[in-house]
Amino acid sequence: MYVYVEPSPKGQWGPIDGYTLEFEDGIKLTEERFPSEKLAVSEIKLRGYMPLLPKVRITDKTDTAHWQAAEAAV
Repeated sequence: MYVYVEPSPKGQWGPIDGYTLEFEDGIKLTEERFPSEKLAVSEIKLRGYMPLLPKVRITDKTDTAHWQAAEAAV
């Protein structure tokens, strides 16, 4: 199962001040906000899920072009 690393604040242009972890339906894996993608990916893997990282600032989970597997980003 995939978990999305969503940049925060969600749906805004401008600086990213953290990352949240969400399932495809928008339910959060945890309420914690992570300061970096690396820490967010580590948490997802620790919980046994597969992380997806955003390719764009304003994300849409239904658009596969907006996401890449964490391994592909390295």
